[in-house]
Amino acid sequence: MPVTVRCSVRRIPLRRTAVETLAQRILVAAGVPTAELSLLIVGDHLMRRLNGRYRRKAVTTDVLAFPMREAPGPNPLLLGDVVISLPQAARQARAQNVPLNRELAQLLVHGILHLLGYDHERSPADAHRMQRKERTVLSAVSPVPALVHTNG
Repeated sequence: MPVTVRCSVRRIPLRRTAVETLAQRILVAAGVPTAELSLLIVGDHLMRRLNGRYRRKAVTTDVLAFPMREAPGPNPLLLGDVVISLPQAARQARAQNVPLNRELAQLLVHGILHLLGYDHERSPADAHRMQRKERTVLSAVSPVPALVHTNG
């Protein structure tokens, strides 16, 4: 179950191996242990461009998901791509007074569930179903490891 992690943000150093391991644990907890996933950690500028291009919203957002499961091609195990804005995640963590590691884990779970067809924007019932699954998966992968390097 390969997980590919790329990070274009230098200001907050990412522990890539820890992120890969967590993503693999999330895939197992979500019921797709053999799926392949690509994760891209970006800054606000790129996230704003991606959100504008694919969702017609020219603002930064915390997470985007690009499912590949229904796309034709040679790899039916490829789940898709998750893109997370690290600066946005850091702002949200501060605003909610939660550790950045926890916020990143939450966003990764959220993105992966979108790849699996969960959609909180369809209806209140779907939103509730997705929130319930997020809590279940987060609980299964807790405690969340250190995903970013900290000073001190």
